[in-house]
Amino acid sequence: MSKSLIDLLSILDIEQLEVNMFRGNSPKTRWQRVFGGQVIGQALVASCRTVEGRMPHSLHCYFILPGDPQIPIVYEVERLRDGKSYSTRRVTAIQHGNAIFSMMVSFHIEEEDSFNHQDKMPDVPPPDKLTAEELMKDSLFDQMPEFIKRYYESDRPIELRPVEFKRYFGEKIPDGRINIWIRTAAKLPDDPALHQCALAYASDFSLLDSVMSRYGRTLFDGRVMAASLDHAMWFHRPFRADEWLLYSQDSPNARGGRGLARGLIFKPDGTLVASVAQEGSLREKRDDLIKPKA
Repeated sequence: MSKSLIDLLSILDIEQLEVNMFRGNSPKTRWQRVFGGQVIGQALVASCRTVEGRMPHSLHCYFILPGDPQIPIVYEVERLRDGKSYSTRRVTAIQHGNAIFSMMVSFHIEEEDSFNHQDKMPDVPPPDKLTAEELMKDSLFDQMPEFIKRYYESDRPIELRPVEFKRYFGEKIPDGRINIWIRTAAKLPDDPALHQCALAYASDFSLLDSVMSRYGRTLFDGRVMAASLDHAMWFHRPFRADEWLLYSQDSPNARGGRGLARGLIFKPDGTLVASVAQEGSLREKRDDLIKPKA
């Protein structure tokens, strides 16, 4: 069992404190605040443990305060409804006595469909053409920022292989449409709900970067203050999070210190498995201003 798998499973394996109360811990990293995907994933695990015979089909959440990675997060689940076809849960993440995150999750029984359609997957190179070995053949690879090279390291919970890697050198993407292949770094158990929680964790990676791609910039250039404000996700079809998935993202709007990003997640065969939307606070750093709060 690899270190990456142990890390991801330990992040998602939250502790039950009471019937509707759970506790999750953060991995030891240099991050000054808790990664948003971690809170989404742990909150989804908490809600799943209060529902039987139904899978989550959508979640809607708000990031209220930055999470402190040095202390555990308590998740309180409210059982709002258990109907014939749907169940609804509200999850509140708490630290220092304050709510730092709130999420609504809807669960649905499996049923026959009368309508079935989906968007087409973009035509992009497969992940095996985007390995570090393949990219090293490009003359620009040596100039690639160190944080991008770390995408190809094997000791992280989620493997990331960006398609439009030249945008990290200032190439602008006029419509903000970018693509990135993602998967868990090691195999997960055969638990469909766990795969949904793992994808929810991964769905927060790089999403707001689609906003910056229109300007030939990234969230990591040191001149931008970025914070996720809300996050929504819909699960459409079965998948495995430990197999490659294409995360196709775009940004339809940015204004007034906020940017909107959307994502469609596909299996390699073109099957659409999930959709994501997120709005974030995006501010240019200015030396003459005091750093504002999100």
